[in-house]
Amino acid sequence: MLMPHPVVLRTLVDEYEALSADGTAEARAQERDLAYTLCVSTGTREVDDALRTARRWLEAASAADTAAAPRPQTTVVRRQTASGLQQKAVPRPQTAGARPQSDDGPRVYA
Repeated sequence: MLMPHPVVLRTLVDEYEALSADGTAEARAQERDLAYTLCVSTGTREVDDALRTARRWLEAASAADTAAAPRPQTTVVRRQTASGLQQKAVPRPQTAGARPQSDDGPRVYA
């Protein structure tokens, strides 16, 4: 199953929640449309299930992005001084166009 992009999913959830707080007839009509879109996007039939699934996917996407965030690479520099051997971690410069490596595999967004 294709998953919606997290930004799109976050927008749908936020708009649905904002409209559910508004009690006008127009807001209820838009809320029904968003409920349908959320259900289709998450592969569910009930809006409560769609919201739970969407929130779970958003948490997973956030955790994956945090885990895949580039970490500064360091090099250990050893230097001999009068008092002995000192070691220091020095940031290694990134080459132009270097991309962070991730072990979580490809992500598919629709």
